[in-house]
Amino acid sequence: MYNKRKIINDPVYGFINLPFPILYDLIEHSYFQRLRRIKQLGLTTLVYPGANHTRFQHALGAMHLMDEAVKSLRSKGVVITDHEYEAALIAILLHDIGHGPFSHTLENLLIENVPHEKISLMFMQQLNRVFGGKLGQAIEIFKKKHPKKFLCQLVSGQLDMDRMDYLRRDSFFTGVTEGIIGSDRIIKMLNVYEDQLVIEAKGVYSIEKFLLARRLMYWQVYLHKTVISADQLLLNIVRRAKELIRAGDVLFGTPSLLYFLRDFIPDRLKYQSLTVLTHFAMLDDNDIAVALKMWTAHADPILAGLSTRLLNRLLYRIEIQNEPFSAERIERLEQKAAAQYGCEPDDASYYVPAGILSNNAYNNDHGESILVMRNNQPIDIAEASDLGNLFGMSKVVEKYFLCYPKDMS
Repeated sequence: MYNKRKIINDPVYGFINLPFPILYDLIEHSYFQRLRRIKQLGLTTLVYPGANHTRFQHALGAMHLMDEAVKSLRSKGVVITDHEYEAALIAILLHDIGHGPFSHTLENLLIENVPHEKISLMFMQQLNRVFGGKLGQAIEIFKKKHPKKFLCQLVSGQLDMDRMDYLRRDSFFTGVTEGIIGSDRIIKMLNVYEDQLVIEAKGVYSIEKFLLARRLMYWQVYLHKTVISADQLLLNIVRRAKELIRAGDVLFGTPSLLYFLRDFIPDRLKYQSLTVLTHFAMLDDNDIAVALKMWTAHADPILAGLSTRLLNRLLYRIEIQNEPFSAERIERLEQKAAAQYGCEPDDASYYVPAGILSNNAYNNDHGESILVMRNNQPIDIAEASDLGNLFGMSKVVEKYFLCYPKDMS
């Protein structure tokens, strides 16, 4: 048991402790080890070469911050039992275990219209069976069904440990210093009022910096125009692969990748959940990377051409603007693509993807506000702050993108 209380050296926080033996056992499980092979930021490494960190690192970092948060709240008299403490650590450790290859890039495509949170829950339920029901309370926290609401908010909320870690970690590995936040101070400023997380008044400035950092990281990293271009290229490659396979074509792929490309039906999540999980647990970035190499030599010119572009970083040119692109312009580009690359008009959209980007740093819908204690009463951070633009951060900013090959005449 003592041997399971490991110390992990993390480049962001230094030494991370494992307070409970079950954490070690969960980390050692193959479901969790798979996260070592999934990049936290997908194709962002094509823009920021240092962004090779993984979901494994992020999960450990979020668990460390949860450990610090629980200790801080306990020191202020907030009642958190040891069992709840353990459950909160398990919930945040496993919160992203359902991510697939390249994280958010291929979400809702390999398993259509099923978010990673649902897959995470399925993994947690299966692990609960493996560990004899010891994850029951952690699952309640993850599902926001636990009677102590503030524990749920620490896992998924405006100031959750997930956001605290990914901002610091992504900033560290990309080198984008605008994303640096004072997570230590924010955690020390947390408290609980009527079962909700609140921030002590003297922590307002740290929250302002947190919200601004989140906004900047979205535009400079997560929604960087070149990242969007690369994402669209990979999405269209996988869409083309699915189309070819379902039309009877033969493609190279690992058995688990072909399982989802060929004939996966979302209803199987309900009736064959263990089979689905078994295949999904075998998927990681390597399945896609190896397939891309092989698809560059495929007979289909669209699949081969797009795979070659991504492999050699010959990305789409991308335009971003505040208004939608006209249907006429998109149609003209598709006509050019069909003529230049010799494809059918219906297939030209593979070369001319378009869509919407959205960003809001502070979403206070559905009562999910950041509350600041002032005169022993909680008020919204936008009212507590003397920065007038915090109200503006709650507004969804939408921009429109249009991609097309750089070599298209």
